[in-house]
Amino acid sequence: MFSFIQRMRSFQRNFSVSPSFPLLPLQLPSPMETHVWFVLPDEFKSVSLLNQYMELLSPCEKENVLTMRGDQLQKRALLSRTLVRTTIARYQINNHVVDPRSLKFKKNVHGKPELVWESDDGQCPSPLHFNISHTSSLIACGVTVNSPIGIDVEEKQRKIKNDILAFARRLFSVYEVEHLSAISDSEVQRQEFVKLWILKASEVVVESSDHPVSLTNNWQFGLFELASSHYAAVCMERDKTSDVAMRVPMRLTVRKTIPFVEDICISGTDAVYLLQA
Repeated sequence: MFSFIQRMRSFQRNFSVSPSFPLLPLQLPSPMETHVWFVLPDEFKSVSLLNQYMELLSPCEKENVLTMRGDQLQKRALLSRTLVRTTIARYQINNHVVDPRSLKFKKNVHGKPELVWESDDGQCPSPLHFNISHTSSLIACGVTVNSPIGIDVEEKQRKIKNDILAFARRLFSVYEVEHLSAISDSEVQRQEFVKLWILKASEVVVESSDHPVSLTNNWQFGLFELASSHYAAVCMERDKTSDVAMRVPMRLTVRKTIPFVEDICISGTDAVYLLQA
């Protein structure tokens, strides 16, 4: 049986993308709205579909995928890049739908990938921001407009090898440690630790400010359940260019996807439960 690498390379010379399920165009997120798209790697069984995804990637992305060790790492890397490209391609950038293969990215000063935004005057800063996070069982991509975003996901059943309170004292604030210390049930304490952990991991790098209170008030965090099996956290900055964004709380729209096969909007169901914002 061919390995993942052999299967991918056997198709690269003569395979072309012909999706049977188009990427339907979407409006960009509104002020203080986050769109979260996610995939479950275990649901991807079709070799032909994975090869369609491979053809969406840039030569550098393909090489990065194929040089990873192990089929599962390669598949997750492929799905991560596919999720980013097909997610961004759904939005009506410059009033038209974009071919996911045509998207270009660069890294900012913090090493975070950013979309290269093309306008009539050439390249300019993109109003669309995205971030991606993954576990072995779920990959999620968050999208906002005019608002930097951080996202993190973690399995709800993740085991903590260290002593939770000792670990928390090294990483968390005094208030957060007190919160955990007051929980007598070990399982509930573990769950609360995981929630705090992903809220911190979802933070983004921000520039220094002479007004730290104002800087703190510019950010909102959301914590919610995803796919009934994961906790997810998003962090986004209020749009400084919009008066509306200063008056509204964060909103979430969540979709599960298998690109070129199926999209399911699951906001408003038990699969997405807003815990904190």
